[in-house]
Amino acid sequence: MPSRVEPCVATLVDVPPKGLGWGFEVKWDGYRAALHIERGRVRIFTRGGHDWTSRFPSIAADAPTLGANTAIIDGEAVVLDEKGRSDFGLLQRALGRRPGVHGPGEILLFAFDLLYLNGRDLRREPYAERRQLLEQLLAGRDGSIRLSEEVDANGAEFFRVACELGLEGIVAKRQDKPYHSGRRPEWLKIKCVRRDTFLIVGYEPSSVLHGAVGRLLLAARKGDAFVYIGGCGTGWSHQESAMLREVLNAIPADQPAAAIVRKGAVFARPLLVADIEYRAWTQDGKLRHPSFKGVREMEGPSEVYEI
Repeated sequence: MPSRVEPCVATLVDVPPKGLGWGFEVKWDGYRAALHIERGRVRIFTRGGHDWTSRFPSIAADAPTLGANTAIIDGEAVVLDEKGRSDFGLLQRALGRRPGVHGPGEILLFAFDLLYLNGRDLRREPYAERRQLLEQLLAGRDGSIRLSEEVDANGAEFFRVACELGLEGIVAKRQDKPYHSGRRPEWLKIKCVRRDTFLIVGYEPSSVLHGAVGRLLLAARKGDAFVYIGGCGTGWSHQESAMLREVLNAIPADQPAAAIVRKGAVFARPLLVADIEYRAWTQDGKLRHPSFKGVREMEGPSEVYEI
């Protein structure tokens, strides 16, 4: 049994693949984890090879009940929100030192591949066969180790529904391919990207490029007020960044339109909006992975995203 297997990593693409021979499942938003079961010992490794067994106590405790003498299970450690969606922010807080709403005992492992079972190395077998063995191993289980269900659906339709449900995205896998470590084209990930308009209330100067913006400070509407929803520091060229700083310097404000405490921030009057692509919202109301797509004058408060 291998002491460790470098994980297969999905390649990011814009749209789901077409044609036969692909399996689809939900893309979980958590930590990649490899569960190693040996006689008398359970270990859980992160994608980088760190032993986090002690940080996933419920998964480690559930592993011996699977009935496998030896196994390597590939999956994602997650915490689910009240709607059953994986939430990376909740997972981070569950792993944190300070008490949170969710504890380490609520971390689940959604298993999506089986690399080794009872003395047999399965990595050369096609994904469909590995998947069948995994389903047999995890049949009917609802504990801390669960099966990441494969969805029998058209990829484009499944992706549309996943995004409507607020999921991170989907993963597509070639059914006839063996398991290869590293970033591979036979595993594809398609992420749900959201795009909305937010008010620019200021910026933080770049610490790398002279005369440029390092981070735009953004706000959304909430009732009759604006609230700070985080910053955006990517998506522009050096020339665009310098232009943004010049424009914002021309409309200075003593106080921001939304309550912000940021050291070194430069505030601007609420006259401009930015089009921002992002993946999701954090639990504390901030944008996750925002990217700048354009700027324009605000025609009215109604065009600013409302919480």
